[in-house]
Amino acid sequence: MENETSRRGFIATTTTAAITAAGVANASAATGPATPEVYARLGIRPVINGVGVVTHLGGSLMHPEVSHAMEQAAKCFVPLRDLQDKVGARIAELLGAEAAMVTGGCASAITMGTVACIARGDKDNLKRLPDTTGMKNEIVQQKSHRGGYEQQMWLVGAKTVWVETKEELEKAINEKTAMLFFYNEMEPEGKISRHEWIEVGKRRGVPTFNDAASDATPRERLFQYQKEGFDLVAFSGGKAIRGPQCSGILMGRKDLIQGAIPGFNPYASIGRGMKVGKEEMIGLLAALERYLKADHDGEMKELESRVNDIRDGLGGIAGLTTERYMPPIANHVPHVLVNWTPDAFALKTGDVTRALMQGDPSIAVSPFGDRKLKISVWMMQPGEHKIVLRRLREIFTRA
Repeated sequence: MENETSRRGFIATTTTAAITAAGVANASAATGPATPEVYARLGIRPVINGVGVVTHLGGSLMHPEVSHAMEQAAKCFVPLRDLQDKVGARIAELLGAEAAMVTGGCASAITMGTVACIARGDKDNLKRLPDTTGMKNEIVQQKSHRGGYEQQMWLVGAKTVWVETKEELEKAINEKTAMLFFYNEMEPEGKISRHEWIEVGKRRGVPTFNDAASDATPRERLFQYQKEGFDLVAFSGGKAIRGPQCSGILMGRKDLIQGAIPGFNPYASIGRGMKVGKEEMIGLLAALERYLKADHDGEMKELESRVNDIRDGLGGIAGLTTERYMPPIANHVPHVLVNWTPDAFALKTGDVTRALMQGDPSIAVSPFGDRKLKISVWMMQPGEHKIVLRRLREIFTRA
């Protein structure tokens, strides 16, 4: 009875969040999401999100209490410097960190962490960025951790030093080394574990940074990496936490957070363009407070149910197989993998993804190989997984 209550509560909450966030009075599980007027007049169709918490689809949908908090924040003026301090202190308290700040997304947190480690809060240094002449400006990173976010550090005038082994890491550190950057999602790809990364940083006196953008599931991971010893940890605010998409958390050593803040908005410094407003600060705090109290067990049971529904519904199609897939680090929630054999279907992955996107309603899923799809049920609204199932059955039975 308790499990059923939790599941019903999750369904009711996510339904309300979807309708409130979109401004839709009615969303039908049979036809997919209705189109809000603000999008309809631009010719934009809503998408059933079978990819997950990704930026190119808008991250996630905010819960009603988050939208309400942002609406309240928008109704008056406040000193942004004071607000950043107060919100940062509250986030640090909630997550057990020395200090924290709100950034304009996780990519912004990477930049501001780099600012902290290079300029170290020195006013003259901050004014000269991205000219890092005379400053420590080298960032050490594993080659296997090249995820496309290096430019967030290069913006500050940093230079990347690439390594592959622990021995190379030791040799790479010198008087110019400002930071050791670790891309959490790609830990399995590298030869140096995060524990070894932390140990070397501590022993050599170099700050360590962990980009854990999409790794807030399970909730304990919000606390884990700083407890392990990373000097700075960054999370996206608009993914699992379901705050504003243009928000992020940078937390860690107090001296480094204090060194990052004067390089950020509203100061006339290198981070000015990564502006985060009073609405995003309050919205992120509201989202984090909700996330830490949420019924995650009930949510997980609902996601498992959606995965089972899709697998069961596709189970009778010859030449098609499915499996439950749980990413080990980032987006650690249940997914569905759909795989088919070339002798049964001439379709390739691109054929299926295009058919889903071009249909009505439009459905986005992830390619996962030549004849394989990955479907995330995480950000689907109640009933949408059944639409995805129906469309997949139509595509493959017709083929």
